[in-house]
Amino acid sequence: MMHRTLTILRALSMLVVVSLAGCATNGESADDIGSAILVTTTSTGQSTVTISPSTGSPSTGSPSTGSPSTGSPSTETNDPVPADAPAPSTGTGVPATSAATASPSGSPAVGDPSVGTEVVAEFTKPVDLAVRPGDDSFFVVQQSGQVVRFDGVANTPVFDIAGRISTGNEQGLLGLAFSPGGDRGYVDFTDPAGTTTIAEYQVGADGSFDMDTERILLTVDQPYSNHNGGDLMFGPDDLLYITLGDGGSAGDPERRADDPTSLLGSILRIDPTPGADEPYTIPSDNPFADGRDGAPEVWSFGLRNPWRIAFDALTDELWIADVGQNLYEEVSVVAPSADGPAGRGADFGWSAFEGTERFNADVADPGDLVWPVLTYQHGDDGCSISGGAPYRGSAIADLEPAYVYSDFCSGRLWALDLAGGRNLTLLDGLDSVSSVREGPDGELYILQLSGSLLRLVPSSQ
Repeated sequence: MMHRTLTILRALSMLVVVSLAGCATNGESADDIGSAILVTTTSTGQSTVTISPSTGSPSTGSPSTGSPSTGSPSTETNDPVPADAPAPSTGTGVPATSAATASPSGSPAVGDPSVGTEVVAEFTKPVDLAVRPGDDSFFVVQQSGQVVRFDGVANTPVFDIAGRISTGNEQGLLGLAFSPGGDRGYVDFTDPAGTTTIAEYQVGADGSFDMDTERILLTVDQPYSNHNGGDLMFGPDDLLYITLGDGGSAGDPERRADDPTSLLGSILRIDPTPGADEPYTIPSDNPFADGRDGAPEVWSFGLRNPWRIAFDALTDELWIADVGQNLYEEVSVVAPSADGPAGRGADFGWSAFEGTERFNADVADPGDLVWPVLTYQHGDDGCSISGGAPYRGSAIADLEPAYVYSDFCSGRLWALDLAGGRNLTLLDGLDSVSSVREGPDGELYILQLSGSLLRLVPSSQ
């Protein structure tokens, strides 16, 4: 069993960086492996702390029923790293100032989980999984333009716009969410011109979409074909959250992410109920609801490509998996506060920073950024984060309340035990993971772009 000494530098308004180094191959026993860096905030003092990792070992990627293929990632990555991506503009190291980063309020109960996977069903380029209230079925989004309902026995197509989408690497049908009542479905897709489109449909009792009821809520021009975001989710406040990337290319060339007057590089928050002059309503507590300092729809900004977000069902915290540029993939989490629900007005720092490293020198550091709680370097651990959800299920002992996430390029699956200061490797050898989502049973599911929907299950290994 390895023991790692974690030097924690405690200084007012300074960051503490915990480096969890090491490596493991498929099937090798290890605890916290890879290049993950935990980033937290502290207030006083200086000390050195030794952490003894738990005795659990990561499982291999071979599922208990059927084996996902391994090897090179598909070219249909959700965020290919451009060959001409610029190097960071200036500086290294941890920023000198930060806003306090909230850690999950759930008790640090993560132990030494041992997990495997089993194949649930097969699909074509699955990128998202949505749960419809009152329905035990899985609604799987296929990037090619279809939503397929799996009821545990058979796949039934319930939605199809294959002829109305663009089909680049990061384009297509990208996200799905159901209204709290389950009678309306909302999709995020890129049209033939590459424009992000959010549309609403009436949904029948059997889960089928009435295509004749389509209502376009929002369209956002995309200057490039990549970094479209694409996630949709109703929050604990029953409002619709929408993720948008910075518009693409590399390095945020038009500096949109740092500009809250732009919808790009942001998480939007709207009430899909039609307003007086718009197909939706701006919540009165949005940070820029009056439109003076930012777009009324913008809830959070400073994001590069927030591919997947998740709300913790117990704490209402918002988790964000933000795909990185040259060096770092990021996980961020924000908690509700006296100012409102999680993430209100938060600036996550791109493109002034990539992770905690200075990136574009001409983008100002406002001094009150929300830093990621974890970053990992491009390399053996991957190159494109596939978030991610807090585990609140009951089947896997010792896993709650870890944030479980993966990487498209490496096929590794991790459990971030933020309160315990650990990043546990659960699985290795998965294939082109596009999302990790909570299913209708409260357990976690892994979508592989190569086709398989896998259930995360306890393992005796």
